[in-house]
Amino acid sequence: MAHNLQHNYAQEVWDKDRQHFVHPWTHFESFGRDGSLVMNEAKGAYVTDINGKRYLDGIGGLWCVNAGYGREEIVEAIAAQARKMPFFNPFVDTTNVPAAELAAKLAELTPGDLNHVMFAGGGSTANDSAYRLVQYYQRDRGKPEKRHIIARKEAYHGSTDLTAGLSGKTADRNPNFEYTHDNIHHISTPDLYRRPDGMSEEEFSDFLVDEFEQKVVELGPDSVSAFWAEPIMGAGGVHVPPHKYFTGIRSLCDKYDILFVADEVVTGFGRVGHWFAVKDMFGVQPDLLVCAKGLTSGYQPLGAAIFSDRIYDSLNANPDKWFNNGFTYSGHPVACAAALKNIEIMEREALFAHVREVGPYFMERLQGLRDVAHVGDVRGSHFMACIEYVADKETKEAFPYSVNIGKRVSNAAEKRGLIVRPVGHLNVLSPCLILTREQCDTVADVLRDSMNEVLAELSSDGII
Repeated sequence: MAHNLQHNYAQEVWDKDRQHFVHPWTHFESFGRDGSLVMNEAKGAYVTDINGKRYLDGIGGLWCVNAGYGREEIVEAIAAQARKMPFFNPFVDTTNVPAAELAAKLAELTPGDLNHVMFAGGGSTANDSAYRLVQYYQRDRGKPEKRHIIARKEAYHGSTDLTAGLSGKTADRNPNFEYTHDNIHHISTPDLYRRPDGMSEEEFSDFLVDEFEQKVVELGPDSVSAFWAEPIMGAGGVHVPPHKYFTGIRSLCDKYDILFVADEVVTGFGRVGHWFAVKDMFGVQPDLLVCAKGLTSGYQPLGAAIFSDRIYDSLNANPDKWFNNGFTYSGHPVACAAALKNIEIMEREALFAHVREVGPYFMERLQGLRDVAHVGDVRGSHFMACIEYVADKETKEAFPYSVNIGKRVSNAAEKRGLIVRPVGHLNVLSPCLILTREQCDTVADVLRDSMNEVLAELSSDGII
């Protein structure tokens, strides 16, 4: 009887979700037919669906549950702040204790003189705020012609109208939307796997840096405002740039008076073993840094855009101007309390040392999948990885979109109790940072079995 009641309840929730919840990136036909996998509980690196089936979460929620699920300390910090004061107006000249404490902590953790924090509800709105700050700063200092932004193809910076235009991810360019930002320009993806034949990594780096400079010259150096980049590209395919790529572009930004914006929404807070990747991994000091996701380990929605003393001092020099930007929930006290406790846990447990130790093993096990037929590339760093499938390994010819091989593999893995993310012909992995070596083995072994099942099906169907 109890089993029937649970089954009926699960069906009822599934129906409610299918009929009323319009999800991010909805594909209406398949969603109307298949509905959702309804998750209900989580602990450690695992999630459990409403029917009681447990899965190893290979995507960490969505690049974000860095400290793992079930952290009672964070839950208690959220509850305590909600009891004490759940909210108060953050505009102009009122604040709250957690927001002030977190802003100071972020100034301490970020590299160089990034000492000034604008809070937002997530990565999209934090990038939106950073964009508005860049444009305001250039006009305020008497350079209104500096309005052009250079970003990269296959970049992902958010889903507000503004940040959707800033993003260069081809698959997300929906013809039913308008992308009217004529001041945003996209240059090549630092995709080492698909670099021109015969070109070394160093030559490819020089090629990309030169392309950036050519774009600056084409637009006019006095008209380029900022360069926008994820240190390691996330949703666009986990592309780790070649050596000296970012240092080369940073030097050109200095030469042409262009701001360097690091979008660390994914790479921040330990995903690759550091608080932030742009300085510690790539040796570059940004002028602005955007973060979210791992900032609270997903326990509350929160993002931040953090900018330099130079920008702040320039704005502060004009006493008659207002910077009209922000949100009702900027610096939300409950979200900031969650972030502070999350950071405390990361520091106390030396979580990033664990990432630097186990992350390379995770990548080593994934690299072992290269011997599977139609696995073209395995790339990434630490707990940030991507597997790319190709129709032909020799030519790197891509599968037709209709094959949907990433989704086929993720479905096969799901049956075996592993969640991986499908992105067209890719599978992306971004597990919780607490992953053990044994769990790394599970991910690699389940993926191998899932790939072989899917390839057998494609062969049987005459697709390969």
